Amino acid sequence: MATVIRLARFGAKKRPYYHVVVTDSRNARNSGNILATVGKYNPMLARDDEKRVILNIDEIKAWLAKGAKPSDRVYRFLANSGLVSARVVPNQTKKNLQSEKTLQKIKDKQDKLAKIAEEQAAAEAAAKAAAEAPAEDVTPDAPAEENTPVAE
Repeated sequence: MATVIRLARFGAKKRPYYHVVVTDSRNARNSGNILATVGKYNPMLARDDEKRVILNIDEIKAWLAKGAKPSDRVYRFLANSGLVSARVVPNQTKKNLQSEKTLQKIKDKQDKLAKIAEEQAAAEAAAKAAAEAPAEDVTPDAPAEENTPVAE
Protein backbone atom coordinates (compact mmCIF):
# COMPACT_ATOMS: atom_id res chain seq x y z
CA MET A 1 0.00 0.00 0.00
CA ALA A 2 1.42 3.36 -1.07
CA THR A 3 0.38 6.04 1.37
CA VAL A 4 0.22 9.64 0.14
CA ILE A 5 -0.44 13.02 1.70
CA ARG A 6 -2.56 15.02 -0.71
CA LEU A 7 -5.44 17.48 -1.02
CA ALA A 8 -9.11 16.47 -0.99
CA ARG A 9 -11.48 19.10 -2.35
CA PHE A 10 -14.41 20.37 -0.35
CA GLY A 11 -16.38 23.59 -0.49
CA ALA A 12 -18.92 24.93 -2.92
CA LYS A 13 -18.81 25.47 -6.65
CA LYS A 14 -16.15 28.08 -7.48
CA ARG A 15 -15.35 28.38 -3.76
CA PRO A 16 -12.74 25.65 -3.21
CA TYR A 17 -11.60 24.51 0.20
CA TYR A 18 -9.20 21.61 0.69
CA HIS A 19 -8.37 19.17 3.45
CA VAL A 20 -4.83 17.81 3.60
CA VAL A 21 -5.42 14.08 3.96
CA VAL A 22 -3.44 10.87 4.25
CA THR A 23 -4.83 8.12 2.05
CA ASP A 24 -3.91 5.19 -0.14
CA SER A 25 -2.66 6.39 -3.54
CA ARG A 26 -5.13 4.08 -5.30
CA ASN A 27 -8.16 5.82 -3.77
CA ALA A 28 -10.03 8.56 -5.62
CA ARG A 29 -9.49 12.14 -4.51
CA ASN A 30 -12.69 12.42 -2.47
CA SER A 31 -13.46 8.76 -1.94
CA GLY A 32 -13.89 9.11 1.80
CA ASN A 33 -11.42 6.32 2.48
CA ILE A 34 -8.93 8.55 4.26
CA LEU A 35 -6.60 7.46 7.04
CA ALA A 36 -6.24 10.91 8.63
CA THR A 37 -6.90 14.60 8.05
CA VAL A 38 -3.68 16.45 8.82
CA GLY A 39 -4.46 19.99 7.70
CA LYS A 40 -6.58 22.44 5.77
CA TYR A 41 -5.96 24.75 2.82
CA ASN A 42 -8.16 27.69 1.82
CA PRO A 43 -6.95 29.20 -1.50
CA MET A 44 -9.58 31.95 -1.29
CA LEU A 45 -7.62 33.70 1.46
CA ALA A 46 -4.71 36.09 0.78
CA ARG A 47 -1.25 34.54 0.39
CA ASP A 48 0.04 36.20 3.54
CA ASP A 49 -2.90 35.09 5.72
CA GLU A 50 -1.83 32.61 8.40
CA LYS A 51 -5.15 30.74 8.09
CA ARG A 52 -4.59 29.98 4.39
CA VAL A 53 -2.63 26.79 5.18
CA ILE A 54 -3.10 25.04 8.53
CA LEU A 55 -0.99 21.92 9.08
CA ASN A 56 -0.79 19.51 12.01
CA ILE A 57 3.00 19.19 11.99
CA ASP A 58 3.23 16.35 14.55
CA GLU A 59 0.88 14.08 12.61
CA ILE A 60 2.56 14.90 9.31
CA LYS A 61 5.99 14.04 10.76
CA ALA A 62 4.60 10.72 11.98
CA TRP A 63 3.13 9.87 8.56
CA LEU A 64 6.32 10.89 6.76
CA ALA A 65 8.26 8.61 9.12
CA LYS A 66 5.90 5.77 8.12
CA GLY A 67 6.73 6.37 4.45
CA ALA A 68 3.91 8.57 3.24
CA LYS A 69 4.81 10.64 0.17
CA PRO A 70 3.45 14.17 -0.19
CA SER A 71 2.00 15.42 -3.47
CA ASP A 72 3.75 18.33 -5.21
CA ARG A 73 1.40 20.94 -3.73
CA VAL A 74 1.58 19.48 -0.22
CA TYR A 75 5.37 19.28 -0.55
CA ARG A 76 5.40 23.05 -1.21
CA PHE A 77 3.34 23.61 1.93
CA LEU A 78 5.74 21.47 3.94
CA ALA A 79 8.76 23.26 2.50
CA ASN A 80 7.24 26.66 3.34
CA SER A 81 6.66 25.50 6.93
CA GLY A 82 10.28 24.27 7.15
CA LEU A 83 9.34 20.63 7.63
CA VAL A 84 11.18 19.39 4.52
CA SER A 85 13.93 20.88 2.42
CA ALA A 86 12.77 22.88 -0.57
CA ARG A 87 13.13 21.25 -3.94
CA VAL A 88 12.45 22.46 -7.41
CA VAL A 89 8.97 21.30 -8.28
CA PRO A 90 8.23 21.48 -11.99
CA ASN A 91 5.23 23.48 -13.15
CA GLN A 92 2.23 21.23 -13.32
CA THR A 93 0.98 22.46 -16.66
CA LYS A 94 2.35 24.34 -19.61
CA LYS A 95 -0.96 25.81 -20.65
CA ASN A 96 0.42 29.31 -20.31
CA LEU A 97 3.02 28.58 -22.99
CA GLN A 98 2.27 28.61 -26.69
CA SER A 99 2.62 25.40 -28.67
CA GLU A 100 5.52 24.78 -31.05
CA LYS A 101 3.19 25.09 -34.03
CA THR A 102 1.92 28.49 -32.86
CA LEU A 103 5.46 29.73 -32.19
CA GLN A 104 6.46 28.67 -35.72
CA LYS A 105 3.46 30.51 -37.21
CA ILE A 106 4.38 33.67 -35.29
CA LYS A 107 7.99 33.43 -36.48
CA ASP A 108 6.90 32.92 -40.10
CA LYS A 109 4.58 35.91 -39.90
CA GLN A 110 7.33 38.11 -38.43
CA ASP A 111 9.73 37.01 -41.19
CA LYS A 112 7.11 37.78 -43.85
CA LEU A 113 6.41 41.23 -42.38
CA ALA A 114 10.14 41.97 -42.18
CA LYS A 115 10.55 40.98 -45.84
CA ILE A 116 7.65 43.23 -46.88
CA ALA A 117 9.12 46.11 -44.86
CA GLU A 118 12.50 45.64 -46.58
CA GLU A 119 10.85 45.67 -50.01
CA GLN A 120 8.91 48.83 -49.18
CA ALA A 121 12.04 50.53 -47.87
CA ALA A 122 13.92 49.60 -51.05
CA ALA A 123 11.06 50.89 -53.22
CA GLU A 124 10.92 54.16 -51.27
CA ALA A 125 14.70 54.58 -51.59
CA ALA A 126 14.51 53.99 -55.34
CA ALA A 127 11.66 56.52 -55.67
CA LYS A 128 13.59 59.06 -53.61
CA ALA A 129 16.72 58.54 -55.69
CA ALA A 130 14.71 58.98 -58.88
CA ALA A 131 13.18 62.21 -57.59
CA GLU A 132 16.54 63.62 -56.54
CA ALA A 133 18.29 62.78 -59.83
CA PRO A 134 18.86 65.88 -62.04
CA ALA A 135 16.16 66.20 -64.64
CA GLU A 136 17.46 65.88 -68.19
CA ASP A 137 17.06 68.93 -70.38
CA VAL A 138 14.16 67.77 -72.46
CA THR A 139 12.98 70.27 -75.06
CA PRO A 140 10.39 69.48 -77.60
CA ASP A 141 11.73 69.10 -81.08
CA ALA A 142 10.70 72.30 -82.81
CA PRO A 143 11.30 72.99 -86.47
CA ALA A 144 14.23 75.32 -86.83
CA GLU A 145 12.70 77.35 -89.63
CA GLU A 146 9.61 78.37 -87.79
CA ASN A 147 10.84 81.81 -86.87
CA THR A 148 12.11 82.69 -90.28
CA PRO A 149 10.13 85.19 -92.27
CA VAL A 150 8.16 83.75 -95.05
CA ALA A 151 8.87 85.19 -98.46
CA GLU A 152 5.95 86.13 -100.57
